[in-house]
Amino acid sequence: MASALSMNIDHLKLFVRIATTHNISMAGQELSLSPAVASSYINKLEEKLGVRLVHRTTRKVSLTEEGSAFLPHAEDVLASVEAARASVGAGNTSPSGTLRITAPASFGRLHIVPGLKGFLARYPELTIDLRLTDTIVDMVEGGFDIAIRNSELKDSTLIARKLATDRRILCASPDYLAEHGTPASPSELRQHSCLYLAGLESWVFDTPDGQVTVKTRGNFRTDHGEALRDGCVAGLGITVNSIWSAYEHLKRGELVQVLEDYPLVSDTAIWAVYPSSRLLAPKVRAFIDYFAAYYGAPPYWD
Repeated sequence: MASALSMNIDHLKLFVRIATTHNISMAGQELSLSPAVASSYINKLEEKLGVRLVHRTTRKVSLTEEGSAFLPHAEDVLASVEAARASVGAGNTSPSGTLRITAPASFGRLHIVPGLKGFLARYPELTIDLRLTDTIVDMVEGGFDIAIRNSELKDSTLIARKLATDRRILCASPDYLAEHGTPASPSELRQHSCLYLAGLESWVFDTPDGQVTVKTRGNFRTDHGEALRDGCVAGLGITVNSIWSAYEHLKRGELVQVLEDYPLVSDTAIWAVYPSSRLLAPKVRAFIDYFAAYYGAPPYWD
């Protein structure tokens, strides 16, 4: 196989992006290439190497066995080029291209979109493609560079960096508590209307006697965090809320914390997740570094 060092750098950049997006047109678009030019780049790279690097189907593109073997070498070459440019003072070039991000709908709207003005002012050559969904999407299938997650991380092929804590508390509206009373212990929640996300009706508390699990009940459940919070504000009952979702309502007094002496057992955080790779794209690093600093430690909402 020909040395990767003798390859055209633009061809290698395209190939590495195809390995993530599984779509030649999408990868080409990120590099300002037409589908025809992008396809010709891959053809030329394959001719240079004398092997097929990708399987092309009508739905998506996947790497061949040879393509998978060549990928780390292509990434090494691009990393070496970046290091060489940095050594002569050219490494401060601003990240460019399209950064594709998927994030939970509520968190993205509340805490990513407001930060984009400063981020794009710092990196004006970047374009953001932000997809907001509460469904856990396949990053590789969707061609995403970064996924923002606040749930348990199960995919070992992904790398995660913590951006912020995600502290969760029990909340209720003053009107609800005035009408139904304030619970003094987790066990008293069984006498209250509890609102919960579908599938998360059991709440675990830290108590002086150890962890206590309470299976709550109520007449409202949903799959949307903001709807749960808004139902709580409307006086429907008591619920678990992330501070990042409820902090403005807590400041305004529309919600109050209950059972402060019995913290919820929760090891959650806001994570930036990206596909495992020996080459971390400058635009991905820029996003992670910027938003970790933007949120702060502790984050501004806590």
